[in-house]
Amino acid sequence: MTSIGILTLIAVLLIYVLDPLVEKKFNYDIIRNDRKWILLIIGAFSLILIFNPFCRTEAGYRTFVETINGNEKVFFKPGFHFAGFFSKTTDYPDVITTVFASEENKNVTTTEPAFIIRFNDATKATAQATIRWSLPADEIPMIKIHRAYRSPERLAKTSLVPYARECLKFAAQLMESETHYSGGRSKLKEDFRDQLQNGQYVLEYKTEYKFDTLTNEKEKITTSYIRRGQDGLATRIESDIQQYEIRVNFAAIDEVDYEDQVDKKLAQKIEQSTLESVSKQALITAQQEALTEKAKGEQMLAKVKAEQEADKLQAVIQAQKAKEVAKEEALQAKYIADKIAEEGRAQAEANRALVSAGLTPVQRMTMEIEIADKVSSNMAKIQFPEIMIFGGDGKNSPTNPFDAVGLDAYRKIVKEIGRSK
Repeated sequence: MTSIGILTLIAVLLIYVLDPLVEKKFNYDIIRNDRKWILLIIGAFSLILIFNPFCRTEAGYRTFVETINGNEKVFFKPGFHFAGFFSKTTDYPDVITTVFASEENKNVTTTEPAFIIRFNDATKATAQATIRWSLPADEIPMIKIHRAYRSPERLAKTSLVPYARECLKFAAQLMESETHYSGGRSKLKEDFRDQLQNGQYVLEYKTEYKFDTLTNEKEKITTSYIRRGQDGLATRIESDIQQYEIRVNFAAIDEVDYEDQVDKKLAQKIEQSTLESVSKQALITAQQEALTEKAKGEQMLAKVKAEQEADKLQAVIQAQKAKEVAKEEALQAKYIADKIAEEGRAQAEANRALVSAGLTPVQRMTMEIEIADKVSSNMAKIQFPEIMIFGGDGKNSPTNPFDAVGLDAYRKIVKEIGRSK
């Protein structure tokens, strides 16, 4: 706007100066005398453009205004604003982005090279990071920021960049490199962001000595920790970030490139972890195979045991059946023997009656022949059991086959018949 005003004013002055010369020499008016007031209007407008009492605030920015009499104010809303003649304006972005990277990024406020951080175990790494800072939305802290830094570029380079670099270095000192690459990335980011927003930690160090079990030598171990107050909260070092109410919208550690020593250690750890994983898997496989074989053996043993139990049960049932059959056959044989004995006693009584009546020698011989024949015939009818069980208490149970079928009684009858003769 200012340049347009200057060009316009130069054009008005040229017309005003050249007009009488052209009229005198060529008898031609560049602009009629009754219209020269237009030049005055254009000139006044040019002066307005040159001294520009208006300012324009773009979206995503805020405008700091310092008037000719030293007043300060800030416009946060987008659009045109009356700043006053001879006022000086400075635009600040709502968000300042600082990047630490190996390559320059022209789309951010400032780009700085990646820097070295050192972990608690004295190993080093090159870190890249990105931080987005949100400037305060109140006029008073913005005026303080402008008084201290005069421009967003100076704010970034002289305050935000060194502060972010120190916070990341302090955060790295709270862990070892092995802890970082073994899952501590999120913890490093958490400590980094916490310090950016709330102030840097005050670190203290503790030195201890212990004997190495392998070399049996005294070893010095230094560990760092955060100093805390009586309330248990971390002791902080306040910076301009907290003083000027600058907020951290985003903080990321883009890359951590370890030194060669750490990379070698990491490679060894990966190899060892791989071997442990393979060994563990082999052990699990062997255990599973052992359990499978054990289950098969138990299944086979259970099958054999079941078959043996079945055979045993079948044998018991058969033996019980045979016992019951033998018992039934013994009872049947005893019944037949009793019947025969009863018939024998009846025949003996009849013969005794005949003997008492008196028999001739021929009749006696005939009777003996008949008795013998009868005994032989009845003996032939007896069916002895295939299985006979003896024993018992000796009182009621038979102790020999003749007692079992009643033949002993029959034998006594025959003897009595013989005596009666």
